[in-house]
Amino acid sequence: MLTKQLADEIVEQTMIRLNRNLNVMDTNGMILASGEKIRINKIHEGAAFVAKTEEVLWITEENMAEWHGTKPGVNMPIHFQQQLVGVIGITGNPVDLREIATLVQLTTEMMVHQSLITSRAEWKRKMKELIFEELVSGEPLSLIVKERLSLLGFSIKNPFVTLLIEFKSFAPSSQRIIEKLEDQFEKNTVLIGHSQLNEIFILISGMTETTLKRKLSTLLPILQKDSFVRIGVGYSVDSLDEIRYSYTTAKNALLFAQTTQHLIYFEDVELLALLKRDSSSSETARFSNRVLNGLNEQLRHSLSVYFSCNQNNSIAASTLEIHRHTLKYRLRKIEEISGYNPSLFHDAVLLKIALLLDEK
Repeated sequence: MLTKQLADEIVEQTMIRLNRNLNVMDTNGMILASGEKIRINKIHEGAAFVAKTEEVLWITEENMAEWHGTKPGVNMPIHFQQQLVGVIGITGNPVDLREIATLVQLTTEMMVHQSLITSRAEWKRKMKELIFEELVSGEPLSLIVKERLSLLGFSIKNPFVTLLIEFKSFAPSSQRIIEKLEDQFEKNTVLIGHSQLNEIFILISGMTETTLKRKLSTLLPILQKDSFVRIGVGYSVDSLDEIRYSYTTAKNALLFAQTTQHLIYFEDVELLALLKRDSSSSETARFSNRVLNGLNEQLRHSLSVYFSCNQNNSIAASTLEIHRHTLKYRLRKIEEISGYNPSLFHDAVLLKIALLLDEK
């Protein structure tokens, strides 16, 4: 568990403060790092004894002959979460080392703890991203996916839904943002990681639609404190094999929504996504230009608001902050110019689709 890189760092940092030679050994007594480079990769019998007994060993001029390849000093076990990971040795007169030995041991264990905790967190983060990558790859899932999810403590409970959080300019403290996101959900119900440099995925399990909407209403303001963000919400699915569909719909929610929208459910842009995906850009442009030809920006905006208000004249006029008669005049004008009556179902469908295509 103790790497040579970490051992080198411990020796370098501690020797600066102690002005004494230091050795760091593995659990077999092999010297990984030392202020005396010639001793590296050699067996330290005193350290081997400490690794076996997990007891502190003081080596003096009197007992030095008992321990081949040693010098006077002290050798102490290094523990991480109650498990032996190595041995730290300080060269010098044992009398002079009595006051500092325990402090050096504690300091070393703190450095090891910090490094290994960071390494484990990094391993866990990479594992989450690799699993998510496999889940959305479109390839048949391997047999060990569930095993890996279980290893991470992820609850395999449907439904599953994918969120994609897009950052306009990604903050350097991305790990802090991920930790902040994890704090917003119950333990073991989410996988969170990077899907792209400026994009974070959240895979959620076992959450109802009502709870999800409530959660997103609190999540968005928190994220907006750090950066301009957009959240794409995919469709919920019932199995791990369908997570790719949830991911794809979340991706399309971001792709087809207005760039100014912060929270986008795929269902709100599904019609546009279908139209855009299945038709060439020239065809869709030709259709929208034909239907909306001659309508100025004011009329198009009024029409869009009219549809968003479910063709309710009173609500639409209030939203536009105009008189109802003014709205009626604009709707008549739209019919005169385009030949389509916004209040008739068939004509309204064509006008709505044309507006959707024109907006993108």
